Amino acid sequence: MSTSIGRKVWIIPDGFLPEKSNGDFVSHEAICVLNVAKQDANINITVYFEDREPMEKFFAVCPAKRTNHIRLDKIVDTDGNKIPIGVPYALKIESDLPIVVQHSRMDTTQAEMTLMTTMAYPAN
Repeated sequence: MSTSIGRKVWIIPDGFLPEKSNGDFVSHEAICVLNVAKQDANINITVYFEDREPMEKFFAVCPAKRTNHIRLDKIVDTDGNKIPIGVPYALKIESDLPIVVQHSRMDTTQAEMTLMTTMAYPAN
């Protein structure tokens, strides 16, 4: 199996963390990463907004031959900032190694929970 499966740049144009949740589950989104390489993948995440400057200091690692489900409601940048809730955003995910990226959203704003998942757009 090739260790070059995936891409180094991925785009997720639709992100949103709701301000409220219902029940035992918290509404959230995740970047689901697969790294089939023999080395750890170092990941930089940039968050883009409609009306403000991007947030560019989010970092994560996906270990060699592993997955990492990066919860976007929990990740903090190097200054301790979180992605704001109640604000639409988009993401650029950059890795030093090819990875595969999927985007998942758990919406619990109503009693009838919704789970949505889709592949991110491979940009390079």
